[in-house]
Amino acid sequence: MKIIMEKILLFLRNEDGQTSTEYILLVAVVAMIVFKFREQAGQRLEQLTGKVFNKADGMLDQ
Repeated sequence: MKIIMEKILLFLRNEDGQTSTEYILLVAVVAMIVFKFREQAGQRLEQLTGKVFNKADGMLDQ
């Protein structure tokens, strides 16, 4: 997994010969990932914010 991440970072840092098509493809891949996990991420974000506000309410009550 570490090797894959290093290769991806090297690819992103290498600007030689990168065209707008490559950037568009990268944006498309990121968009696909966001759409794939948006429901799960939304649920998790709701849980986290709920915990934060519940804790803040508890502190105010004390």
